[in-house]
Amino acid sequence: VCAGREGALPTVVAGLVRAPVLGIPTSVGYGRGARGEAALTAMLQSCAPLAVVNIDAAVPAALYVAQWLLPDRPS
Repeated sequence: VCAGREGALPTVVAGLVRAPVLGIPTSVGYGRGARGEAALTAMLQSCAPLAVVNIDAAVPAALYVAQWLLPDRPS
């Protein structure tokens, strides 16, 4: 779940669903978002089960989700 400004959306989604939720703070949005730092701080301080990547880190987030979805492979 991508969220800018205050970053509350991933926390709400994580509280409503049973699936793993990955929060991606974005540097764009309206209001005082501090280039994504406000959203990042809000997600990191969440009490909901939520994984968080760095600001605007969509590619690392996609790789992380791919690891969740791929079946285990023998070494």
